[in-house]
Amino acid sequence: MCGISGIVFKKNNVDNGKIITMNEILSHRGPDQSGYLEYKNILLGHVRLSVIDISDNGRQPMSNDGRFWIIFNGEIYNYLEIKEQLLQKNYKFYSKTDTEVILNAYKEWGIKCFEKFNGDWVIAILDKKKNTFIIARDQIGSKPCYIYEDECKIAFSSEIK
Repeated sequence: MCGISGIVFKKNNVDNGKIITMNEILSHRGPDQSGYLEYKNILLGHVRLSVIDISDNGRQPMSNDGRFWIIFNGEIYNYLEIKEQLLQKNYKFYSKTDTEVILNAYKEWGIKCFEKFNGDWVIAILDKKKNTFIIARDQIGSKPCYIYEDECKIAFSSEIK
């Protein structure tokens, strides 16, 4: 299953205790690993249920270059096909996860990569160089992603709790 969460603080009053609490609330979705990333006014959280690659190489938030960071919940059924295309373009892989395939696909094709994915998913990707952040979900929307906004923050999570 896995669970993702994130907070974008509008007034830069970053409180990483909030993302830790969100991860704790989602821990039943991902009992194998938990982690978060703080970057400027953004916090990204993830709880992991290891399925495809059970090693620590699949830990999220994930980056393989320090620029792009991803949190992901779901499954990309055709990730091996996409991985083969990326290998032909000389991309390197450090895990056996569909998460890293998504990350490299985003580097190669930008938001067009989402059109290539066959599966059910919610993805959040941070680009530290461009200071951009994107949340996307599959065309059917079968994986949950709840979004909340008030005057101080925008928050999202795999569960409404």
